[in-house]
Amino acid sequence: MINKTTLLLLAGGLTAVSACQPTKTDTTANSMTNETTTAAAASAPVARALDYPKIKKVDQVDDYFGTKVADPYRWQETHDEALDEWIEAENAVTQSYLSHIPFRDNIKERLTEIWNYPKYGAPFKEGGKYYFFKNDGLQNQSVLYVQENLKAEPEVFLDPNKFSDDGTVALSSLEFSKDGKYLAYGTASGGSDWNTYHVLDATTGEKLDDAVEWVKFSGPSWYKNGFFYSRYDAPTEGNKLANKNEYHKVYYHQVGTPQSQDKLVYEDKQHALRNFYGQTTDDEHFLILNVSEGASGANALYYKDLTDTKATIKPIVENFESEYNVVDNMGDKLLVRTNKNAPRYRLVLIDPEKPQEQNWQVVIPESENVMTDVSLVGGRIIATYMKDASSEVAVFDTKGKQLNKVELPAIGTVSGFNGKKEDKEVFFTFTSFTYPTSIYRYDIPNNKVTLFRKSEVDIDTDNYETKQVFYTSKDGTKVPMFIVHKKGLALNGNNPTMLYAYGGFNISMTPSFSISNMLWLENGGVYALPNLRGGGEYGEEWHKAGVTPNKQNVFDDFIAAAEYLIKENYTSSEKLAVSGGSNGGLLVGAFMTQRPELAKVALPAVGVMDMLRFHKFTIGWAWVPEYGSSDNEAQFKNLYAFSPLHNIKEGVKYPATLVKTADHDDRVVPAHSFKFISTLQEKGAPGNPYLIRIDVRAGHGAGKPTSLQIQEAADTWAFVYQNMGLNPYANQ
Repeated sequence: MINKTTLLLLAGGLTAVSACQPTKTDTTANSMTNETTTAAAASAPVARALDYPKIKKVDQVDDYFGTKVADPYRWQETHDEALDEWIEAENAVTQSYLSHIPFRDNIKERLTEIWNYPKYGAPFKEGGKYYFFKNDGLQNQSVLYVQENLKAEPEVFLDPNKFSDDGTVALSSLEFSKDGKYLAYGTASGGSDWNTYHVLDATTGEKLDDAVEWVKFSGPSWYKNGFFYSRYDAPTEGNKLANKNEYHKVYYHQVGTPQSQDKLVYEDKQHALRNFYGQTTDDEHFLILNVSEGASGANALYYKDLTDTKATIKPIVENFESEYNVVDNMGDKLLVRTNKNAPRYRLVLIDPEKPQEQNWQVVIPESENVMTDVSLVGGRIIATYMKDASSEVAVFDTKGKQLNKVELPAIGTVSGFNGKKEDKEVFFTFTSFTYPTSIYRYDIPNNKVTLFRKSEVDIDTDNYETKQVFYTSKDGTKVPMFIVHKKGLALNGNNPTMLYAYGGFNISMTPSFSISNMLWLENGGVYALPNLRGGGEYGEEWHKAGVTPNKQNVFDDFIAAAEYLIKENYTSSEKLAVSGGSNGGLLVGAFMTQRPELAKVALPAVGVMDMLRFHKFTIGWAWVPEYGSSDNEAQFKNLYAFSPLHNIKEGVKYPATLVKTADHDDRVVPAHSFKFISTLQEKGAPGNPYLIRIDVRAGHGAGKPTSLQIQEAADTWAFVYQNMGLNPYANQ
């Protein structure tokens, strides 16, 4: 499998370019804690009057095809002393509000208690040794361990907690050389997408002098005694977290040499907004370049035969109409998962010298379920499928004949199956809403699954149940939704309910375990996760139904989910909170500005709130295929109709709102959230608090240390309970 370790660990790569991703912690390197939720119970203190910071406005008006659009908070797009003062003032108001919630410390104490259990990643084998990640419980970052065999005593190999004193420098990617001699790994500071690559001698543990900077949306991919990677030119100082990212380039770094000697492998001077993600096949026969031009998910595909010293980089696919993911090579051909003429994906064998579709060999045809991942390991093709947003796994021979299925413990989500062609065993993880992430060993020749390691959590997960319902959206479309709660829940219309969703970029929301959500559930809360259009749960057709000009379908699906929960007496508008991050932050912003009366609490995190200017910052231009662009008249009208920032109305009472962002977010720049909350505080009718929580030394979500995750979850749940008039610890 091509560079699987990097792809699992990287909080970016192609997926980062493809999407402003949901803020979920990576399940491998930074371990096993998808956190973001709260609880329920009795009386709460009276709401406090808020004195929002005074804020300057500028006389900025833009003309979009004859429509004049004021932008009085344009100055918040530039990081300067005035903005720092405003951030400090807003955080002071928010922290004062939160500090007066009497049960906030109880929530943090309980979260800390149940968070504190060992969390493991699945083992993987490199250079004849086993490696795995482990977090003892409350460590800010997970630690990489090594052992000679599965029975040997593990030893610390790489401890990211030593990268910085406060845990804000995180491990972002890693990849071992093919012989296991070297490890290249990336670090990201303060949650930024900017990476610096380092090299370890894996045989001695010695850190070498190599330092490769200004890497973004890449992974190290080894070839001989060096690796390919992609980077931008160094940004101008002072605005490196907001500058538009242009002219991605592919380089080759030789171990032991300075970056100044790195060889430029590929660039495209005619297309400033193309990204290039390099991968080498496991036998180092081919260099593969995945070429993206935006966040549609579609990509072009280039290659170079590394066995031919005279070979050049040539195209396999030059257009951006479909998605192509190279699994690995089989001799001189490439095994590719694609949705070309197969919206739910198929597996084909492509001869790069004869890449025309009529020459493809179909190995595994498209089925009724979505093929989400493929591994070539142990002489088998292991394909993971998604059926109604839950995982299924089938095993094929290399000709595409199905041999068997991998037995899973319940309805949930699997990941892993990462190994080499000669391996006889492979590991995978399984999780669900009330099933803590557990690790399984798969004996490939004997098709035998055994439990390798189970998480021990201080919660009786047998007390909860998960159901999947299908509700009807505005246009009649049936949309699935998971609903999780305590067994025996009374449908009295008064249960505190958290509705969380994403709805975009072909990203699927599948069952996963969250400590934070368990705190909500153990106090009688309901957690609901609808699989909105725009996601990938039913393939590319489902995705396309939620992109421009159809983005309103996503918001309609979310609104219909809320209406279903109220109609079916799970909850009421006074006991409903809505939450989402990144593209999901846009979702919450659109929900609360279109139907402000439908929920009591809104939690938009790191959201895309200014739909007219998002493409002018960092990687925002890549989202144009998903959203459209205000530079196009028809698309402007569509964007203006749902842009959260531009649809806040004077005198409307909006839900109690806690906007969450971070000063180092260079994926969705924080100006989105700054301008949104400033407008909401200016125009929103009094009665509910409109606050913003701005993390310092944090970014879009990836790599956030455990201590900050716990504090954020405690603040969030305290805000939710307070504004629902509930105190989960009233009887203590």
